[in-house]
Amino acid sequence: MLDVTVIEDPAAAAASLDPIRAQLLAELAAGPASAAMLAGKVGLPRQKVNYHLKALERHGLVELAGERRKGNVTERLMRATAASYVISPLALAAVQPDPDRFRDQLSARWLLALGARLVRDVGTLITGATKARKRLATYALDGEVRFASAADRAAFIQELTAGVGALIRKYDSPDAEGGRDHRIVVAVHPTVKPETSGAAGVAGAAAASGTSGTSGTSEGPETSEAPSVAPSAVPELTD
Repeated sequence: MLDVTVIEDPAAAAASLDPIRAQLLAELAAGPASAAMLAGKVGLPRQKVNYHLKALERHGLVELAGERRKGNVTERLMRATAASYVISPLALAAVQPDPDRFRDQLSARWLLALGARLVRDVGTLITGATKARKRLATYALDGEVRFASAADRAAFIQELTAGVGALIRKYDSPDAEGGRDHRIVVAVHPTVKPETSGAAGVAGAAAASGTSGTSGTSEGPETSEAPSVAPSAVPELTD
């Protein structure tokens, strides 16, 4: 079972969003079960559970884990193909966010569009790498920092932008034969706090996804777009 997988197909996304099927996925993520075992947990007849399981299996969200005899009946034990699922913007391809439509480094909605593109691209890369039976080169950084003031936060953003920009200028080799293009996304946003917590903070995350620029060694779909950072484009952040 995979830890997480991305759903790209619209029909599969619709199947996963059905409340009953979502509940079945959650149950099967905990371990294999038959329709009869699941029926009591979700409060539905076994035949109805079977109907939903077949729909989930058709879309690759569950799979056969084994079979067992129970009296005169052979039960199929099903399991979820992943512990959790993420729906790619490709499932809504006609209306998926386009971060290139506008660029505003202080816009939360632009950050959301970048995040959606990250989910879409990494999901596509995983699919390509899985089909090619190759490893996918990725890196992610996740952390939290508490700023004493909005001025400190603004200074942090300025230094972060300048630092990442300097690294890109140092290592970017657009003319390197056989080089691999990578996208870099750095995000800073207020931490989402539990309802019972009164702590305040700001979380920062960075991720880079890589693809091959040479044929025969691709770990996913090819891309030629190079990352860019413009330190001068970051004005002071305010609350």
